[in-house]
This record gives sequence, C-alpha cells and structure tokens, in this order.
Amino acid sequence: MRATLTRRVCFDARHRFWRPDWDAARNRAAFGAASEDHGHRYTCAVTLAGHLPPDGALADLARLDALLADLVVAPLAGRHLNEALPEFAYGRLLPTCEAIAAWCWARIAPAVPAGVELVEVLIAEDDTLEGGCGGPA
Repeated sequence: MRATLTRRVCFDARHRFWRPDWDAARNRAAFGAASEDHGHRYTCAVTLAGHLPPDGALADLARLDALLADLVVAPLAGRHLNEALPEFAYGRLLPTCEAIAAWCWARIAPAVPAGVELVEVLIAEDDTLEGGCGGPA
C-alpha cells in the first residue's frame, strides 16, 4: 500500500518584494505593502510518499524533524530572506511562497530516506494560505 506523511515546521522570517531596477512608486504599485520590509510566521509542510513498510512507519519522525531543522529552519528562521539567501537578493527571485518552496525542495529532495520520495513542499506565510501556522512574525 502506498502511503504519505506530511510534517510541518514553522519559523519566523522577514522579506520584501523589491525590484532595484524600478523606483519606489513602481515597486509600491506592483507589490503594495509587500514592497516594505515585513515579517511572517511561515509554515513549511513537507510530504513524503512511499510503500508502507511492514513496521508501518514510512519515515523516522526524529530523523525527518532533524532534517527539516537543519535544511529549512536553521537557514531561514529569524532571517531577512533577501539578505540571507543569495537566491532572493534584490534583483534576483522575489521571495514568494512558491520560490521559497522551490528553494526548500532543492535542499530536502536529496536528503530524504531511501525508498521514500518527496512529493510536495508547501510554504504558507499566513493563515490565508493552506497550512499556515498563524500569528505575526
């Protein structure tokens, strides 16, 4: 039988949507309040899938928690994403939920246990998006 397991971690981080090739008025028109430095309480939900083994455990939760702590929480928590991650530096990718999910995927996928596949990484920056942790940053 094929089974899935989703594990969530939460962290606080800051970011800003800003294109340095635009002036402040154009950035504000395009991105609204997101053009100003602001924070979120992010959720990262990681879903693994595979065939359920005889012991009934798709993945060791302690190992998965350690993996998410090292690869997601440690580099992102308490950070300003535009400043901490070269991928999200001003003039590069905007630190949208989708772009952050892709960044997480690239780090997590090679580290999942053998026999298990990474099938989804969901990033939510607030409760208006599926899986949000809620609360202000």
